[in-house]
Amino acid sequence: MARVFSDRIVVSIDIGTTKICVIVAQQLDGEHVQVLGIGKSPSDGLKKGVVVDVAKTIVSIKNAVKEAEIMAGFEIESAYIGISGGHIQSINSHGVFPVKKGEVRQADIDAVIEAAKAIKIPEGQQILHTMPQYFILDSQDKVQSPLGMHCVRLEVMAHIILGSIASVQNLVKCCEMAGVKVKDIVLEQLASAQAVLSPDERELGVAVLDIGGGTSDLALYQHGNIRHTMVLPVAGNHFTNDVAIGLRTTLKDAERIKVSYGCALEELLERDSVFEVEMVHGKQKRTAKLSELTGILHARAQEILVLIHDEITQKKLQSFMPSGLVITGGGSLLLGMKELGEQIFAMPVRIGYPRVEFDLPDSLTSPMYATSYGLILHALKKGQQIALDKGDDSLSNRIITRMKSWVSDFF
Repeated sequence: MARVFSDRIVVSIDIGTTKICVIVAQQLDGEHVQVLGIGKSPSDGLKKGVVVDVAKTIVSIKNAVKEAEIMAGFEIESAYIGISGGHIQSINSHGVFPVKKGEVRQADIDAVIEAAKAIKIPEGQQILHTMPQYFILDSQDKVQSPLGMHCVRLEVMAHIILGSIASVQNLVKCCEMAGVKVKDIVLEQLASAQAVLSPDERELGVAVLDIGGGTSDLALYQHGNIRHTMVLPVAGNHFTNDVAIGLRTTLKDAERIKVSYGCALEELLERDSVFEVEMVHGKQKRTAKLSELTGILHARAQEILVLIHDEITQKKLQSFMPSGLVITGGGSLLLGMKELGEQIFAMPVRIGYPRVEFDLPDSLTSPMYATSYGLILHALKKGQQIALDKGDDSLSNRIITRMKSWVSDFF
């Protein structure tokens, strides 16, 4: 198989809990992009975005890469990879610092942010990024940039993202052991947001919920910046497991039933028809009603949306999202998610389809591939700004540097 070296060719690998998707794309001229190859493989060896079996993860990556290589006609050597945020945590923190010279200098801003970072960090976690949400001067009004203003007491409310360096390092090593060097790593909820949100939504304020296979990732944006993040360890696989248990069928048939007949809201059912269910031992079949299936899926969908709503309410974030909620990922394809979301959140809700900027196959316009498409956008727009396969520094330090720049890289 031929080796191709070209700045115009980019490869992305979306490493999710349920699937691995490889896309090979080439920028021909201007805005025209041609997809040369697509490879997909079931994801074995990961749980909630974290590698739990190295050998299985390597095989899954190899299978998806091989399929993309056959379609593209050349060997893949390096790629941009997406990682899920199962190990990502975030908290809000408050910092205070006295301004000695009356006028706020950059050193004062840096000092108050450092004060906000003085928190107890869970074992195995590290601060990846600290994002000021707003500043307060002498207990008065909130300001976005206090530089040059006069005050005695400077306060900041900051959003701090924590993550496990080891989890990322394990995933990068799995890629390298599968024969693919990692050019760049991208947090998947940021890639999904890149694909489905408009500039106006990010400026005015919007929340995006990516319901994947292992986790549901929330990110809230306003003024073009991230204001809040959350990872919920409940997602698409839980829907499938619930159906398998509730209907006493196999996991494989439960997935088929969910995709073919699934609905999260009984009001949307035109009629309560029946469908065939394979018995759990796999030798016999029985019938079940759509209303029974809908009841199972509704309970789980409601749980996810209520937990997200509670998070937004408890953190008093409603005012940050006048543009409403965007639901994307494979879980958003369940019929009734939009309507159920509107009932629970009492605000506009839409399903997030990738905003196609390039000439890409129709199959990649599904919310299921929002992350994959976002990774291609990132690779094409950012280029090779940071390469993990170059340099003399240690892999761990390069990963830390890359993770700290996730937030500033987007939007």
